[in-house]
Amino acid sequence: MCLGIPARVMGIEGWMAEVEVGGVVRRASIQLLEHVEVGDYVLLHAGFAIQVIDEEEAEKTLKLLGALYEIR
Repeated sequence: MCLGIPARVMGIEGWMAEVEVGGVVRRASIQLLEHVEVGDYVLLHAGFAIQVIDEEEAEKTLKLLGALYEIR
């Protein structure tokens, strides 16, 4: 099973984007996607954005992941 983490695109330079998850900013490849804009939410897997998702779905998923983390 693979896990995709929702991240917000903060900036784009060529095929790379700065994305933010929980206050942490990282670089991720957007090469697999046809159209990504600053402000979009993407699913990240192994350093690659694999799908653009809507903000509501991203926030719901992040909330669920946060709840799972608190259980540990």
